[in-house]
Amino acid sequence: MKVSSTGGVGATGASRARPAGGASGFSLPSVNAASGAASTAAVGGLTGVGSVDALLALQQMETVGGPLERRKRAVRRADNILDILGEVRIALIDGEISPSALDRLTRAVREQRDATDDPRLEGVLNEIETRAAVELAKLQARNS
Repeated sequence: MKVSSTGGVGATGASRARPAGGASGFSLPSVNAASGAASTAAVGGLTGVGSVDALLALQQMETVGGPLERRKRAVRRADNILDILGEVRIALIDGEISPSALDRLTRAVREQRDATDDPRLEGVLNEIETRAAVELAKLQARNS
């Protein structure tokens, strides 16, 4: 390829001819085009850093415990407890309750209790934990 000018970006254009077969095309940008790309990258880099800082600040605000994030975590924990309670109920009906299911239920209740300050919810969690302890004691008495 013949270099006819070392002008700006407009002076170099993309080749319209496509190489035939396995040959690959090769071209070098002009000196001015390379410096223009470098300055554009530098400006873009500064903008990107500002965007990243904003995203990190937003993420930190949400993960630290904004009201929406706390509510989402509480709902996830509550769903987990309800799922385990469903498993325990079915296992009790079938007569095949396992100590590991009761342990998971007890752990899930304790995790939820750490994050709540509602007295009615505390009462429900106490009842669930007590029932799990009773069922676990029954299992241990049967196996002894």
